[in-house]
Amino acid sequence: MRGNDIMEKQDIKNFTIAELEKRLAEISEPSFRARQIFDWLYRKGVSEFSCMRNLPKDLQERLDAIFYVSRPEVLEIAQSPDGTEKFLFRLSDDNLIETVLIPDRERATVCLSTQVGCKHNCAFCASGQNGFTRNISLAEITNQLLFIRFERNQKITNVVFMGMGEPFDNYDNLVKAISIINNPKGLAIGARKITVSTCGIIPGIERFQTIGRQVELSVSLYAADEELRSKLMPVNKKYPLKELILTLSDYTKKTGRVITLEYPLVKDVNDSADCAEKLAGVAKHLKAKVNLLGYSPVKGKDYRMPDKDGIALFARQLSRKGVTVTIRKSRGKNIAAACGQLAGKRNEIQSHHL
Repeated sequence: MRGNDIMEKQDIKNFTIAELEKRLAEISEPSFRARQIFDWLYRKGVSEFSCMRNLPKDLQERLDAIFYVSRPEVLEIAQSPDGTEKFLFRLSDDNLIETVLIPDRERATVCLSTQVGCKHNCAFCASGQNGFTRNISLAEITNQLLFIRFERNQKITNVVFMGMGEPFDNYDNLVKAISIINNPKGLAIGARKITVSTCGIIPGIERFQTIGRQVELSVSLYAADEELRSKLMPVNKKYPLKELILTLSDYTKKTGRVITLEYPLVKDVNDSADCAEKLAGVAKHLKAKVNLLGYSPVKGKDYRMPDKDGIALFARQLSRKGVTVTIRKSRGKNIAAACGQLAGKRNEIQSHHL
C-alpha cells in the first residue's frame, strides 16, 4: 500500500512480537495470537490476513480493519557472474534503498540497509555522497529479507547490517529488527549469524552492549591513526579514535564478545607498514580480529585498491604481530554491490528490470 491508501491503518510489520501482543490485548485478543500472526508473516511469508487459516474469520476481519501488511517493491535485480545479487527497493515515499545477497556454498548472507543515504560521508563510500534522507522503518528493514526469502525462495543463513546508512543512527529500529530476525517465530536466524557494522558511533556501541543477544559487532576503522582517520572518516572528529578504543575495550569486557575491525585497504593511503603497525597495536589492545578487504571503486572517487601481493603483505605484517587476520574476498564489484558501493540508485550494468 502506498500514500493515502494506507489511511489510518498501521503496518503490522512495524510491531515486534511483544508490541503486537500488547496491541492485541487492547482489542481483547490473547497473546498467543501474536505468535500465530508472526508465524504467518515471517515463517510462511503470507501477506493477507484472510490467508492466516488458524485465525478466526472475525479476527481476520478485525485485523484487516486495523492493520495492513506491507510488501516490498523491487525495481531492479542486478546479477553478478560471481553469484551476488543486488536488489533495488522502492519505498512507499519513492525513496530507494539497496540490498545484497551473497551466496557461498552452504551460506547465504544478506547485507541490509538501515537508512536512505548516510550523514557520515566517509571518503570511500557511495552511500553518503548525496547526504542523508531518512531512517527506514522496522518493516522496511525486514521486508528486504522477506523478499529474498520468499520471492526468491532463498534460505538465509547470515545477516549483516552493512548496507546503506549507519545502523546505530537508526538504533531502535535496528534492535527491533534483530529481535524479529532472531526470534524462533520470526526469521529464526541465530544471533551469532547476525552482524552489525558501525563507523564508530560511541553512544550506539554503549547501548548495544546491553541488548542481551550474542550478535556480532564489527567496526569500520579505515585507519588506526587519529589524523588519517579524521581525513577519511569525518565521524572521527565527533567520536575520536582514542575514545572509540576505550568504548570498544569496555564493550569487550562487558559482553565477552570478540570485535572485528573492518579495514578496507586503499593503495598509497592506508596500506603502509606504519599503518599496519598502528592497526596491530589497536587490534592487540582490544583482542580483536581484523578483516582486510580491498577498496571497491566508487564512481567519482579517485582511489585504487592494492594488488593481491600488497594486500597479502599487509596481512603478513599484522600476523607477525600476533593479530588474527582474514582477507575478505570482495563480491559483486561489477554491479556496484561490494562494500561501500551501495548508493540507492538504478544500476546500468547487468540489471533485470521488474
